Amino acid sequence: MPYIEWRGNKCRVKWWAGEYLPNGRKKYEWKSGFDDEDVARDYGLDREYEVRHGTGIKQRDSKVLMKDYCWDWYEAQELRPASLTSYKSIIKVQILPYWNGRPVGEITTWEYEAWKKVLNTAAARGEISKGYVGEILMVFGMLMDDAVVKYKMRRESPVIRQKRRGKYTKKPREIKRPMEMAVLHQLARNAYTVWAYTGWVYIWTAAFTAMRPGEMYGLQRHYASPTWPATEPDTDRRAESLKRYGEMPALRVQYQHQWVDGEKVLTDPKYDSHRTLVVPPFLHEMHEALLASHASPWVFPALNGGDLLGTQFEKHYWHPIRDGAKERTSRRHKLRPAIPAVGEMTGKRIYLLRHGHKEWLDEDGHSEIASESRMGHEVAGVKGLYSNVTPGMELRIVETLQDRWEKFWQSGPFWMPPVPTPLPVDQKVAEFPQARRHMEIHAS
Repeated sequence: MPYIEWRGNKCRVKWWAGEYLPNGRKKYEWKSGFDDEDVARDYGLDREYEVRHGTGIKQRDSKVLMKDYCWDWYEAQELRPASLTSYKSIIKVQILPYWNGRPVGEITTWEYEAWKKVLNTAAARGEISKGYVGEILMVFGMLMDDAVVKYKMRRESPVIRQKRRGKYTKKPREIKRPMEMAVLHQLARNAYTVWAYTGWVYIWTAAFTAMRPGEMYGLQRHYASPTWPATEPDTDRRAESLKRYGEMPALRVQYQHQWVDGEKVLTDPKYDSHRTLVVPPFLHEMHEALLASHASPWVFPALNGGDLLGTQFEKHYWHPIRDGAKERTSRRHKLRPAIPAVGEMTGKRIYLLRHGHKEWLDEDGHSEIASESRMGHEVAGVKGLYSNVTPGMELRIVETLQDRWEKFWQSGPFWMPPVPTPLPVDQKVAEFPQARRHMEIHAS
């Protein structure tokens, strides 16, 4: 039974916490500030009921400060490097400055709603994006959910998720237009001006493979169609792939290139979407010419010869490609003619090239399993369990993509860049030790 005692004009209630002290005596918890003994006793009875049924919240746990709990929670997460980096930043920059010294168990719904209003106000002012607000609230909601379910630090979460009420308001969607070959040609032509033949091939590869930007950054020459699957390190996959892709050139999406704790790291593709992508003959020929023109381990080296991850790709590559740029005449920068803006893509994300590829697959009538697998998605449920991408499906994809390419050029004439001069083999090996290793792998 709970014990009631008066302290001045207030009474407090003590109850057994279900634990014992080192000396064998029962450990009690208490709460003070009551004006009525019956109310205090009922409160103590409720706590003892929770102790008996294993639902009690220990006061020492509920008193843990957010500045300690957030980092303990973060260290316990098993997520992809990009997600961990994002969560770490949100905790450090957004959550802790507001909740730092607040006990986990004392955060109320009123306080949460007030904080949410502060974030939404900042978004309305343009200080942060609405999408970023959603990410912040998502991470905070996960923190509170785990405090309730996993760690028993609270009885319920202060984040109340209500079903939609009132008049339905349709969410605004990004305006997209069908991806036209003429638009892609202009983007590729601009990319050639910015980035030479590498830029030309980059745009066509992004549009005709639907690879994610990080996967494009991380595409290494030994996973490109001119060398793979002969350079595949996994012997079982190499044997199977040589048999399957002998007549259909294909590249392997094995990694994406990302920053992890300030270091450049090759990580698994998003959602573990390792996959093989058949490429149409015209793109395979482009990759052959591109790889022969340089000895970088990356299929798409940056202007300085390094990797793309170390560049400000959006600012220095994509923005002038899509938005155009003035002529460069200063000796401080590489001379460059004026670049025309591509009206349909001005201000748009390069990710829309991936969206456009999915439109092509749907337009050409390819099966859902073949289409979603190529995009790096999983088909859920029984349909995904029983379906499989066959060589015939991949062959039809190659045929429709090649047909789209050929029909466009037949409607020309259109500008095409000169094919770069191949780099001498001995120069490749001398200048880039990576190339020697790749040649040795291929020879073996």
